[in-house]
Amino acid sequence: MKSRVANSVTNKIVILIVAILVVTYFLFVTVPLLAVFLRAKPNQIGSQLETAGVIEAIKLSMITSASAAAIAFVLAVPSAYFMVTRNFHGKAVIDTLMDLPIVLPPAVAGVALLYAFAPKGLLGPVLNRFGIILPESIYAVIIAEAFVASPFLYRSAKTGFENMDRDVINSAKMLSGSRLRVFFTVTFPLSIRAIISGAMMTWARAMGEFGATLMFAGNLPGITTTMPLAIYNLLYYEPEAGVTLSIILIAISFSVLITVKLLEQKRFGAKK
Repeated sequence: MKSRVANSVTNKIVILIVAILVVTYFLFVTVPLLAVFLRAKPNQIGSQLETAGVIEAIKLSMITSASAAAIAFVLAVPSAYFMVTRNFHGKAVIDTLMDLPIVLPPAVAGVALLYAFAPKGLLGPVLNRFGIILPESIYAVIIAEAFVASPFLYRSAKTGFENMDRDVINSAKMLSGSRLRVFFTVTFPLSIRAIISGAMMTWARAMGEFGATLMFAGNLPGITTTMPLAIYNLLYYEPEAGVTLSIILIAISFSVLITVKLLEQKRFGAKK
């Protein structure tokens, strides 16, 4: 009897400690976000959006992040399929290198891109022959965003391909002699939720990219100043407009994450 009472008290203490940790973590994440919203002035949002460079930064971010997501889709999805369906020596190393930008410090990513594509970089002289100078251009922004964000789509697509029913795929291969046809009619549709989730995460990450863009593309208003860079500029002379842009990015990030979670629930049959 005493043992049961002691166990009951111990369980309650453990539950209480865990509850305190959960609440602490929740507040740790939400309080800074709440602080941003509390600084906003809803009646001035219209005028804040008219601040010089704000609309241009929003448009530029939309264009570059969509372009980066498209590049990631073209490159990462086939790469993920290849890595899932093929075994070869050095596969783990190559797979790790493809994932590396996801944990690479943004400043380091920017330096790497600069030394690769700058006029005096590794590939710069080749590009110069065709009159292509990437730094301080919109193309540098897109490359920086794609470089940093594409692993999100790569990882998600890999997960989708790995979780496919192999019996279905093998049956489809037996019925159709074309591997390409099987991919587009069976493999791709079965993995579409994972790919969409990864594409959305890639788009959101590209839109929020700061360090690599600043290092590689620079911070030129109307040319390379995306929303994160505009926030950095505005906080010095127009903080209210910077807060408005911050809220927009928070809302986009939240929307993407909640959509991905819903897709994941449907994909794995999780209960609501």
